[in-house]
Amino acid sequence: MNPFKQKTPIQIRFKDIDRLGHVNNANHVTYFELARVDYFNALAGSSTPLTKPIIIDWDNEGVILAKIEMEYKQPILLDDKVFVYTWVSRIGNSSFDMSCTIVRLINGEETIAAKGLAVIVCFNYKTNQPIPIPESWKKRMMGE
Repeated sequence: MNPFKQKTPIQIRFKDIDRLGHVNNANHVTYFELARVDYFNALAGSSTPLTKPIIIDWDNEGVILAKIEMEYKQPILLDDKVFVYTWVSRIGNSSFDMSCTIVRLINGEETIAAKGLAVIVCFNYKTNQPIPIPESWKKRMMGE
């Protein structure tokens, strides 16, 4: 699988910093959330001459977050340039795993600050039930 991968820049805000002078660990999950939204916007809007943009009816069907994990590697500081790479690392029937790598740009090189994993479930909000992942999503997630 050659997954569709999204790179999202993150603006570090002063309120993100704790008493130790680095980004508080809770903000990493927020950065991953911002990157997931950016991923879906790019996934839905990306089209090639052979494909149409994906229409997502967020009022009726969409996704819910079932689980999230974060592994911290090194601190992020206020003046750091930070990006989040996001991609789908597993596709099931009604759920998929989204992985992320949060990187800091140090002397022109990306270094890993954290790695995360989220289990996402496709969901019908009207029936409160999981639904199969749309085939059009699967194709785009796999980079097709």
